[in-house]
Amino acid sequence: MNKNLGTNLVDESGKAQRNIQSVEVGGRLLLALGRSLGPMTLKDLAARADLPPSRAHPYLVSYGRLGLVQQDAASGLYSLGPAALQLGLTALAQCDPVRAAEPVAAALAAQTGQAVAVAVWGNFGPTVVRMVDARQPLHVAMRAGSVMSLFGTATGRAFAAVMPSQQIAAVLAGVPIGGQDAAVRQQDWDAERMAAKDDYRRHGCTRAVGRPMPGVNAFSAPVFNHDGEPVLVLTLLGHQDHVPSAWSSGMALAVRTSAAEVSSRLGWPQPKA
Repeated sequence: MNKNLGTNLVDESGKAQRNIQSVEVGGRLLLALGRSLGPMTLKDLAARADLPPSRAHPYLVSYGRLGLVQQDAASGLYSLGPAALQLGLTALAQCDPVRAAEPVAAALAAQTGQAVAVAVWGNFGPTVVRMVDARQPLHVAMRAGSVMSLFGTATGRAFAAVMPSQQIAAVLAGVPIGGQDAAVRQQDWDAERMAAKDDYRRHGCTRAVGRPMPGVNAFSAPVFNHDGEPVLVLTLLGHQDHVPSAWSSGMALAVRTSAAEVSSRLGWPQPKA
């Protein structure tokens, strides 16, 4: 997981803004408490923040006055305070998964030169809500509003690997006769889902090789929110000459890394892999 969740701020001219080093130093203590599963001693907390205890203590005193940190009177252990809880709840209320994914999707497209799609689980199944075009024209029937085949696309298979069974069953029950997934549903869609789950368990993503568009390959990885619930899928797709189908390819790694970054932005500390 990418532990560096900060954003480099720039002014209107594009230049990096001046930072306050003491704020960043003290912030390491808050981040260390945020990653801890329980209260911490001053010694352990300072070590996690790479600070000597004597330097860490004044920061904790100030954070305590603000309510960001609290100290147990009996044990002396430190934990996050009520103000930190309120900040977290407010951040969750303001967090939009698609908005969080957009800059990561744009960066992924710029890094690889390939098309990138953001899809959510809609009333009819996997639905594309954002599309970043490739540098080179890619003629595929995939745009915002497109509903993707659950088992015939990398996007759909990523959802199939992580969505609850009842939600998948509800969508498949409404698949029109002749739809891409209808024949699969009538045979044994559970086997298809288990295959997608196995791919995701083994490789951290799903793929589609030459389908539904011949000559076009795709890799997809799900994104999770703070509760570990799947909220969207990132998909990278491109011509087979530029997007090799190997699970070990750089394109597959780029998708997994980007999905993990969005999950981290949504508060999921250990994205599923």
